[in-house]
Amino acid sequence: MMKKLLFPIAVLTFTISLQAQRKSELFAQIETLKSEKDTLTQALAQAKRSISASEAKAETFEMENTSLRDANATLLKNLTSFSELSKKNTENVNKTLLALQQKEQQLSGINQTISSNDSTAIVMLGRVQQTLGDKGNADFSDGAIVMGNSLNTLFGDDTSTTLTEKGAAWLETLSGIITTYGDRQVEVVGLNITGEFGPTFDKAHVIIKALSETYSISAERLSLSVQDGNFKEGILVKMVPDYKKFYDMVKDSVKAAQ
Repeated sequence: MMKKLLFPIAVLTFTISLQAQRKSELFAQIETLKSEKDTLTQALAQAKRSISASEAKAETFEMENTSLRDANATLLKNLTSFSELSKKNTENVNKTLLALQQKEQQLSGINQTISSNDSTAIVMLGRVQQTLGDKGNADFSDGAIVMGNSLNTLFGDDTSTTLTEKGAAWLETLSGIITTYGDRQVEVVGLNITGEFGPTFDKAHVIIKALSETYSISAERLSLSVQDGNFKEGILVKMVPDYKKFYDMVKDSVKAAQ
């Protein structure tokens, strides 16, 4: 009877022992799985952190790349604008230089015309001085040939308006000179030192009238004025350039220079 009971007990004990061993093994497997799970969880967290860092870097790179693209686009735009501005400035400088060259040519033409007129007047002055001899004096001033004589020589005294013999001879010589240089205008200027311009005007008018009526000088060429002589009195007869003609010459020289 006892033997019969021992076998089932032994079987039960073995079964229990086997189950206990399996349970222990399951617990060990569970612990192993937990450990592996923790390791995987840590690895996953690390991977997520790495991914986040990589994404942050990628976003930073993208932002930097965008900034660089914008900066490059701005730089290219600025370079284009600078190039256009430089081109315009170059064009403006070239236009300015061309305008300056034209102005220089125009001024050169004017100076040449003035120099030519002055040279002609100086040659005229020499001839006029030879013609007048000791009958009067002649000079060159502001492009004009100026011939003068005193009131005493021309009229004898301050009150007379009748030419003296010397005065008439001087005026006759002048009329020949004026006729020779028919392209010149003639200005008769009375110089006065007392401030009483009326008598001086009358004497100057005698000269004008004689040139026009006696010596047939065109009235269109003649003009009369009286002015303060600044301590000098007398009559000046100026042969001045035809300023309209001179202006036309200058204008033509300017056109030629353009």
